[in-house]
Amino acid sequence: MAKRVFVAGHKGMVGSAIVRKLSAEPDVELILRSRQELNLLDQEAVKAFFLESNIDQVYLAAAKVGGIIANNTYPADFIYENLMMECNIIHSAHLSGVNDLLFLGSSCIYPKMSQQPMCESALLTGTLEPTNEPYAIAKIAGIKLCESYNRQYGRNYRSVMPTNLYGINDNFHPDNSHVIPAMMRRFHEAKLSGAKEVVVWGTGQPMREFLHVDDMAEASIFVANVDQIKYEACTDDMLSHINVGTGKDCTIAELAQTMAKVVGFSGEIVFDTSKPDGTPRKLMSVETLTKLGWAYKVELFDGLKSTYEWFLANQDNFRA
Repeated sequence: MAKRVFVAGHKGMVGSAIVRKLSAEPDVELILRSRQELNLLDQEAVKAFFLESNIDQVYLAAAKVGGIIANNTYPADFIYENLMMECNIIHSAHLSGVNDLLFLGSSCIYPKMSQQPMCESALLTGTLEPTNEPYAIAKIAGIKLCESYNRQYGRNYRSVMPTNLYGINDNFHPDNSHVIPAMMRRFHEAKLSGAKEVVVWGTGQPMREFLHVDDMAEASIFVANVDQIKYEACTDDMLSHINVGTGKDCTIAELAQTMAKVVGFSGEIVFDTSKPDGTPRKLMSVETLTKLGWAYKVELFDGLKSTYEWFLANQDNFRA
């Protein structure tokens, strides 16, 4: 009998990647609901959905996400909507007897001044980055919800914390996209216009880690299904979340040079040092995931190349 798997947030970048991977599994029956079909903020609707759907496993990839400006402008929306979605899904999964659930968090759960690379044990050891603190608090609550249901009810609710993600179905909006899609669009438009230079904010020296979304999906499915004894041997009761990343990073300048090569921009890259650099470094420790037996596959150049090909095929959807 096929395993009935509910992917919450299946239209987002990570959720859609998980769906693509699970679709290739012969023993999986995907259960998907659009926002119009199921409002995840509606507690009674979510509870009824779980009670009538006979679900075996959940991937909780649904979230309200955005860049620095959105997080700063709508902090109440970010903390409320993410808390409600997590609470409704995790509690309803428990009430309906679902024993296996994977919650997807974010690297912003770690303190702003975390030692590098950031280990799982850094959680709750310092002050968060103020601009996205409400979002981070909601994600930390999701981890603790999973831990609490495991402790009290013996559930198998796990959490993964991804580094910076990119790939198919990323957000290429000119005003609120993250660094890779924003940079890709800027270099692409510069190439089309024949511009002699592309300006990149900051000194180019900050270091960032990037993981292709297909690798994130594969890691999520791996962690969700890895043997319980092996999983417990690599984690602690109060540190149940696992970092997902590549374990290596690059400077923003190196990213820009790689992006220019991928896009085919031959002009000059100029760094506007009057603009802020942000955090000097954000690198995830992937020691726990390595012990479990998983490692990333998609190198940055190859991932950017395939993402750019997808962008070109879908760019009509990204008009400002």
